[in-house]
Amino acid sequence: MSATTHFQHTVAGPAIFAGVGLHTGARVRVAIRPAAIETGVVFVRTDVADRDNVVPATAQSVGKTQLGTVINNAAGVSVSTIEHLMAALAALNIDNAIVELDGPEVPIMDGSSEPFVQMLDRAGRRRQEAPRRYIEILRPIEVVDGDKRATLTPADGFEVAFEIAFGSKAIGRQRVDLVMDEQAFREELSDCRTFGFVHEVEALRAIGLARGGSMENAVVIDGDRVLNPEGLRRPDEFVRHKALDAIGDLYVLGSPILGRFEGVLAGHGLNNALARAVVANPSAWRIRTYAADLAEAV
Repeated sequence: MSATTHFQHTVAGPAIFAGVGLHTGARVRVAIRPAAIETGVVFVRTDVADRDNVVPATAQSVGKTQLGTVINNAAGVSVSTIEHLMAALAALNIDNAIVELDGPEVPIMDGSSEPFVQMLDRAGRRRQEAPRRYIEILRPIEVVDGDKRATLTPADGFEVAFEIAFGSKAIGRQRVDLVMDEQAFREELSDCRTFGFVHEVEALRAIGLARGGSMENAVVIDGDRVLNPEGLRRPDEFVRHKALDAIGDLYVLGSPILGRFEGVLAGHGLNNALARAVVANPSAWRIRTYAADLAEAV
């Protein structure tokens, strides 16, 4: 962990892009703008003018978690599918940002975090003169739902392990276990895409989901076959994407984690349940800064 990451950061200038929402199918324009120290990540629905259009990304603001993470405010304004952008912000050490968007859903882009990483790289980062606050896990925090499990345990840095199992031979059982920092995210996870099954598409569209989904923004599986002509980006792209999702889902806590995350058959719902369990168990963690290191670095 470098001294640079001990400071809070925001974007140096606006990162502007547009794309289609995975579930709504709506075209949305987005601008990620610099924000002051201690702002956190805040979404602003610029298309909403008749009520509060500011939706902070917090564990408590997460509502629906079916095939994506949705945040809401008290006025009923929501922003959906935030997890891939949140993962990129977490990995690139962006603590404070205003995300303006003129629609209800963050664009899916290619189904991974890589386009967001590239746009944040172009915008640049600006160091802010305040210490970064880490959530240091002191004792295990776990949520369980049948055979699904999500856990945080003490560790010196941030580690991410994930295990999935599907009946499709295209996926099967996969596991990934990584010590996670910015470089590891860029090299190991950022380009891994979301995935779905052909047999689920009609049912999802009937309830208003997956309207913007295509092989341009997801790995599509039919039985035991991957339908995308280009195939997979990695043999275990599926589990790596699940790890990417978890990083984004946990960043609603507002601070990076010093601890080990393990997910077994987990999804957005269990990831958020774990984030809420962190909030509900303040004795299991502490806020840690590296103020002494910052004093030496100045």
